Amino acid sequence: MDGYVTVLRHVEEQLAAGHLGVGRHLPGERQLAEELGVSRPTVREAIRVLQALGVVRSGVGSGPGAGTTVVADPAGGIAAALRLHLATRLLPLADLVQTRTMIESHSVRAAARTPDHPDLARAAELLDRMDDPALDADAYHRLDADFHVALTAAAGNAVNTAVMTALRDAMHATVLHAVAALPDWSTTAARLRREHRAILRAIRAGDGDLAAKRVTRHVEGFHREWVRHASPDSR
Repeated sequence: MDGYVTVLRHVEEQLAAGHLGVGRHLPGERQLAEELGVSRPTVREAIRVLQALGVVRSGVGSGPGAGTTVVADPAGGIAAALRLHLATRLLPLADLVQTRTMIESHSVRAAARTPDHPDLARAAELLDRMDDPALDADAYHRLDADFHVALTAAAGNAVNTAVMTALRDAMHATVLHAVAALPDWSTTAARLRREHRAILRAIRAGDGDLAAKRVTRHVEGFHREWVRHASPDSR
């Protein structure tokens, strides 16, 4: 077994047993190396892996932020993995879109049961910001992605929210590439804004089925549009 795997499993066991938790510091490199019988470079390698997975954050210096601290950023780790697998072109973009529609259709149905949820108020605020005609495509799609994450968060499922956040981060560059190929982005953006508001209206009216139909049509429709105009290598 690679030495860094020993460290990873040790940290996992400590988290599962409650000996480590969010905000707690990992033991120092020397202590971990001696305790587990591995080298300090092996410990450093394991910590880099844990950082990439969104499990820890490392700080320098001598203050309270120094050392390696347990954090909770599951979306960061998932997004990094998705970006890499998208780059291999062996993870079909269409399958990620299908995953989005499954998560979002479920989420908006659930969100419709709590139409006063604060994340829905955040979604409405994001829509107002998206009406700014001075927004470029990059800024627009960051707000767009945040809107969809807010809808998912309103359903109260932390796993779905983490996956949606990861999908947002992993697909951003791909979406911008697709937008650049569209013949009339301003017309597309106006249509997307109308669809966003229609989705949110259905949720706030408590009509989960209608919201699910609208969000599915919205996500799949944009995907079909970009596939129609994008080059084969970007699909």
